[in-house]
This record gives sequence, C-alpha cells and structure tokens, in this order.
Amino acid sequence: MATPRVLVFAGSARRESLNKKLSQVAARQAEKAGLAVTWIDLRDYPLPLYDGDLEAEHGIPDNARKLRDLFLSHQGLIVASPEYNSFITPLLKNTLDWISRRDGAIDGLTAFRNKVGLVLSASPGAFGGMRSLALIRQLLSHLGVTVLPEQLALPRAHEAFADDGSLKDAQMLQRLDDMVQRLALVLRSWP
Repeated sequence: MATPRVLVFAGSARRESLNKKLSQVAARQAEKAGLAVTWIDLRDYPLPLYDGDLEAEHGIPDNARKLRDLFLSHQGLIVASPEYNSFITPLLKNTLDWISRRDGAIDGLTAFRNKVGLVLSASPGAFGGMRSLALIRQLLSHLGVTVLPEQLALPRAHEAFADDGSLKDAQMLQRLDDMVQRLALVLRSWP
C-alpha cells in the first residue's frame, strides 16, 4: 500500500500567521507519523474574488486548477483555519469556492470526495479560534470531506511558539500528535 499523502495549509496569507505556524507544526508531526506531506502557502496561489461573471468570461484560474490538482493527489487534508470576526477567512472560503467549481468535464467536488481531514485553529484570544472550527468543519463536510471529530484550538497563540517554530506546550503538542496519529491510522485503512 502506498504511503498516504496529506496536504497541509492555513487559511491565511500573512507572513507571520499563527495558523501557518500551527500548520507547519502539524506537517512535521504528520511526517513523523509516516505520512507523505505537502505543505503549501495559499499566498503562492493568488486567486481573484469568486465572481460567476468572471468565471463565465475567463474560466477557472490557473491557480485554482493547480490547487485542485493538489487536492486530487492527496488523500488527507490538515487545515488551520484562522478566525476573522468569528468566521473563517475570506481567503479560505474563496479558495475552496474556486476549487469546487466545475471545470469542463471535471466535477469540482471530486477534489474533496473521499478525503479525510483534520481542522485546527490558532488565535491570540482565549478561545483559540474555536468558532471558525465549527464553520470550516461544516464547509469541508458539505464539500465531501470526512472531517475527523478531533480538533485543536490553540489559545494565546502569539505566546505558544518557540523561536524555532515548535510549540512550547508539551501537552498541546501531544494532543496534536495524537490527532495526526489518528489521521494516519484512518488514512491507512481508507478505501
């Protein structure tokens, strides 16, 4: 059986994003769990704001196709979802909207079906982005991703990372590792 592949990203383009940092920690844990990991930065895949007229006139943007192809080539997803005003980021929603669009004979939802996902969030606040987790879970599930029940909300995230990018809190790291180990176990038995 081939090593399961996991695509890891954060719904933020900010260079010093706390969710990018958390997604990078998750990517390292997934590699330690024996998964083949691809970490991406959505900053490298700029997309226009979704507009049906733009789509009708110009088709699907190249970066949406590149992202769709990445989704198609991975069995798992780890998504770190920042919280903006108690919601997921416009960047994350827009990215998923573009990927989910039909492209000729390619059904947009194909990129999401039969995927297993984990959702994470980091925030300077006391709730750790908890409100965005319910929303990204709902959206991914609607698109066809089986989202595992485990999730991680990292509060006071501006104080949570060491200079080398690791998590300072050993218990939080263990919790993340347990989640990633569960993802690896599910993916190894996934159809």
